[in-house]
Amino acid sequence: MPAPQLPLALRYPPDQRLDTFVAAPPGALAQLRALAQARGADWVYVAGPAGVGKTHLLLATCAAAEAEGCSAAYLPLKSAAGRLRDALDAFDGLALVALDGLDAIAGNRDDEVALFDFHNRARQSGSGVLYSASVAPDALPLSLPDLRSRLSQCARVVLSPLDDDARREVLRERAQRRGLVLEDAAIDWLLRRRGRDLATLTGLLDVLDRASLAAQRKVTVPFLREALGEN
Repeated sequence: MPAPQLPLALRYPPDQRLDTFVAAPPGALAQLRALAQARGADWVYVAGPAGVGKTHLLLATCAAAEAEGCSAAYLPLKSAAGRLRDALDAFDGLALVALDGLDAIAGNRDDEVALFDFHNRARQSGSGVLYSASVAPDALPLSLPDLRSRLSQCARVVLSPLDDDARREVLRERAQRRGLVLEDAAIDWLLRRRGRDLATLTGLLDVLDRASLAAQRKVTVPFLREALGEN
């Protein structure tokens, strides 16, 4: 008997949707929506340094595809490094496959050959593929020139680090989705004291949400100091 299908919100976090992505490059979300909605759309390669939202976009595109009734799968390549062929074989025939973090398999010839073969099979079957990496294909330390050539044919979305105003918008939007009242002064305090890495900052929202609910208090600066042990 097949395993029961997990609800969409459990497979792909509700915060990570295309319509919640802040400061996307012009045309990027439209490209990803097209890839999610139909076979035959341009494949997309998302490039950018850590913490700019690559994983958000890949998960969001998978969620958009499944909302349209299309089969989709997301794979962080770091988790499959060294055994990529076996992992990719399970994805043959899906409408969309999102492969996150090409850096993790670059330089491993067996993995590169497996990805090259999968890329070609997906083209032949009409599946869509969405890639991400920290750099453009030409800058990846790939040992297989033909794989670099295939990746270079994808449409490109290049992400840049957010400025503080955009970080504030992300935190404010995600807090509102949780029903969490996060004052502007509290957001500024988090940026000063907890750094500007969005993954870290958004992860703190879960902690603050639970603490705020338990204490029945708004998230003010004094509350942050107390909840995060900085008194």
